[in-house]
Amino acid sequence: MGDVLAGIHSTWEFDTDSVLIRFERGIRTPKLFHVLGERRIPYEALSDVELAPGGKRGTVVLRAVPRAGADPLLEAAAGQLKEGSDPYRLVLPAERETLADYYATELRSVLGPDADKPAERHMVGAPSPPLSFKAYDGKATFDGSAVSFRWFWTGASSAKWKAGDQNFSVAELEGVEWRSPEALNGHLRLRLRGVEAPGEADQDPASVVFGLGYGLVYESLPFAAAVLEAVRAVDPASGAEVTPPAAPQAAMPARSDRSDPADIADRIRHLGELHDAGLLTDDEFSDKKAELLAEL
Repeated sequence: MGDVLAGIHSTWEFDTDSVLIRFERGIRTPKLFHVLGERRIPYEALSDVELAPGGKRGTVVLRAVPRAGADPLLEAAAGQLKEGSDPYRLVLPAERETLADYYATELRSVLGPDADKPAERHMVGAPSPPLSFKAYDGKATFDGSAVSFRWFWTGASSAKWKAGDQNFSVAELEGVEWRSPEALNGHLRLRLRGVEAPGEADQDPASVVFGLGYGLVYESLPFAAAVLEAVRAVDPASGAEVTPPAAPQAAMPARSDRSDPADIADRIRHLGELHDAGLLTDDEFSDKKAELLAEL
């Protein structure tokens, strides 16, 4: 697409096979966005695109809907992220609704053939190790190949003290359970292969528990996502990495490959609306219209 759409807290830069989401670092920007910095989302990682009124009056929201299993961050979050911290939402002033509708149409047109199916692998990258954060009962560290828990004498249970500090290689893990620190009994639990975990996270040496001011979302969720990405990339039988780190895949055709006259006519109609609304100059409208007509 080659265009940029700037909103509140983030800017979306559209390419032929992916959208690069750049997050602002303003005071009012969710701290999770500060940590993420920017994320490249392949179009094949998306299942749908939505446009709806924003939560605050005078705004609209363009939201890309990722396929299940395509993004380790959302897989780890398991639906627990608050709406304002959803990295797939672009909040715009209401007067830009026509422009947002145009981009929503553009995005829908480049969704992959398997958009309605769960992804078989991660397609969006997680934050890179090393990562660490302080929980209530210990410090968690991930260096890319192993997760370590070092207990705090002020918070760790006697069961954890007896077990001692812990170190788990990625090959030992089958998954990660993250319960938001903003909910009751928040924790991060490593699911070990062939091991049934104790019922309570504070008694499980493979878990750290959160609390007021500990394990904050912007610290513990990226950590969980990075571990989950590493776990998915390992063959449990050999312990060897079998899946390369998630990266954009150039699977979608460029605009020049699409020549459906009805589709092009609809795109030109959208351009006309943008031009009439003063969002495109005469030259921009003429250039983009010529590009579309050249596809016929």
